[in-house]
Amino acid sequence: MVSPVTRLVAGRSLSALATAIIPTTLTLAVLRSSGGDAELGLVLACELVPMLVFLPVGGVVADRFRPARVVLAADLGRAAAQAALGAELLLGGARLPVIAALAALTGLAVAFGTPAVAPLVAAAVEGPRRLRVNARIGVATGLSAVMAPAIAGGVVLAAGPGWACLLTAAVFACSAATLGGVRTAPRAGAGRTGLGRGLAEGWGEVRRRPWFLASVLGHGVWHFTAGLFLTLGPLIAVRRLGGEGAWVLIVQCGSAGLLAGVLVAPRLPVRRPLVPIAAGAAAFCLPLAALAVPVPAPALAAAYFAAMFGLGLLTPLWETLIAARVPEAALGRVRSFDSLISFAARPLGFAVAAPLAGWAGATAPLAISAVAVAAASLAVLAVPGAVADTTPPAPVPARAPVGESTL
Repeated sequence: MVSPVTRLVAGRSLSALATAIIPTTLTLAVLRSSGGDAELGLVLACELVPMLVFLPVGGVVADRFRPARVVLAADLGRAAAQAALGAELLLGGARLPVIAALAALTGLAVAFGTPAVAPLVAAAVEGPRRLRVNARIGVATGLSAVMAPAIAGGVVLAAGPGWACLLTAAVFACSAATLGGVRTAPRAGAGRTGLGRGLAEGWGEVRRRPWFLASVLGHGVWHFTAGLFLTLGPLIAVRRLGGEGAWVLIVQCGSAGLLAGVLVAPRLPVRRPLVPIAAGAAAFCLPLAALAVPVPAPALAAAYFAAMFGLGLLTPLWETLIAARVPEAALGRVRSFDSLISFAARPLGFAVAAPLAGWAGATAPLAISAVAVAAASLAVLAVPGAVADTTPPAPVPARAPVGESTL
C-alpha cells in the first residue's frame, strides 16, 4: 500500500506542475484568440480577484473540514475548469467572456485549495518529518516552475492551447486521484463555527503572534520587490547586459539557487528557524542592488542565485515553523492571511514597475526596494521573544487506524 507521505508528495507535485502550466497556456490562448494587452489583463484579473477575495474564506473551510477533502475538491474544480477551457478552444469558440469566466473559476479553486495545504501536511505527517516532507514538496514546486513554461509552450506550438489546457486538466485529475488516498484524522467540532466568527478567530490567531505578522508583512515586501525585479530585470539585461542570453543565464542561476536551498534546508541544524527565514528573505536585496548599478551579467546571476537560495531555505522552514507554532485547528486561516498578502503584492509590483521606472528611472526604485526588502525581512528579529521562542510543536492529533477510511 502506498504511504500517505508518498501520496501527499506525489499529489502536491502534480498539482504544482499543473498550476505552473496555467499562466503560459492562458496567456498564449488569449493572444491567439486575437486578444491584446487589455484583453489579457482582463482575463488575468478575473483569475486574481476571486482568488484574493475568497482566500480568507478558504482558510475557514480548510479549518472546518478535513484538508484532504478540500484539496481534492480544489484540484477537481481546476481540472473541470481547464477541461472546459480546452473544449472551448478546440471547438473554435475562444470567446473572451468564457475564457474570463473559466479563469475566475480557476482562481476560486486556488483560493480554497491553497490554505488547505499546510493543514493537510500537518495532519498527515508527524512533526519530526515535516521539514523533510516540506522540502520534498518545495523541490517539486521549484522544478515545476522551471519545467512548466517549456512544457506549456511546447504543447501550444505543437498542438495548440486547447490541448495544453486538456493536459493541465489531466494532471490536476491525477493529483486529485493521488491525494484522494491521503488519510487524516477527523476534526472534532468541524462545522460548528460560522463564517464571520471563523474569520475573526483566524485574525485573532494572527494578532496573538507578532512574529508571524511581522514575517508576513516582510514576505509581502519580498513579493512586491520580486515583481519589480522580474519586470525591470529582462529590460535592463537586454538593453545593457548583453541581450536575451544574459537574462536566460540570470534566470537559470536563480532556479538552480532555489533548488539548492530547498535541498539544503532539511540538513541544517537549525535551532532558531526565524533567523535563517529572515536572512533568506533579506537576501533578495542582493540582486535588486546589483540590478540598480547594474553589475555585469555574471555578477547579477550570482546575486540572484544567492537570493533564490535564500528563498529555497525559507520555504520549507517557514511551512514547518507555522505548523509547529500554530494550532492545527487554526492553521488554514492563519496561512490564508499569509497567502493573501503575498498573492496581492507581486501583481502590484508587476503593475507599478514600468511606471515607476518611466518616472524616476530604474536605479532609484531598485535601490529603495533593496533597502526595503532587507529592512522588512529582518524586522521580525526585533520582535520581543520571536527569535528565542521555544514554543513546542502543536500537538499532533491521534491518527485513525490504518484500515479506517477518514475521508
